[in-house]
Amino acid sequence: MIAAREEKRYFTPEEYFAWEEKQLEKHELIDGRVYAMSGGTQNHSAIAINFLLSIKTHLRGNQCRVFNSDLKVNILNTRNYTYPDLSVTCDPRDNSSPQYITYPCLIVEVLSDSTEAYDRGKKFEKYRRNPNLIDYVLVSSDEMAIDIYHRNDAGDWLILSYRAGDRVELKSIGLSLAIEQFYEEIIFDPLPDGV
Repeated sequence: MIAAREEKRYFTPEEYFAWEEKQLEKHELIDGRVYAMSGGTQNHSAIAINFLLSIKTHLRGNQCRVFNSDLKVNILNTRNYTYPDLSVTCDPRDNSSPQYITYPCLIVEVLSDSTEAYDRGKKFEKYRRNPNLIDYVLVSSDEMAIDIYHRNDAGDWLILSYRAGDRVELKSIGLSLAIEQFYEEIIFDPLPDGV
């Protein structure tokens, strides 16, 4: 989640890594500028944990690794670094840096009102340039709804929408689960009368 630009000056990646190490909050680096990451809601956190547990269990004994929002993703062929809610890499090249990965096959973002447009638009525009990325998962924290941008074998991006009663297909890692599993123990705010 991006909050607001933190510093007015431009950072190189090296300056950014050194500077962020001394900060209390996490920051993304986009086009030389740093942006403070905002906190999330209970639903946001619980949904991210449900995804993490489901994927980690599925990948156990596999060469693929799953990471939470504490690990950066370097946008391929750029000097930009983001903190997705969850990322998975199966690429051995990602073993070379302890601070970030560059070749994720799966990225999950749990949406909030303040970040949804960015996550669907400019952030996805940056992520989809990476030929390793197969599934970009956008998860609502307000209702049971998951949209997956999936790159097919022809290289085209398809949008797959899942709602209550559906099985979610994460083709990048061969996982198929009922959507309800990702929303286990989530409490949604009731809709106002008349909606």
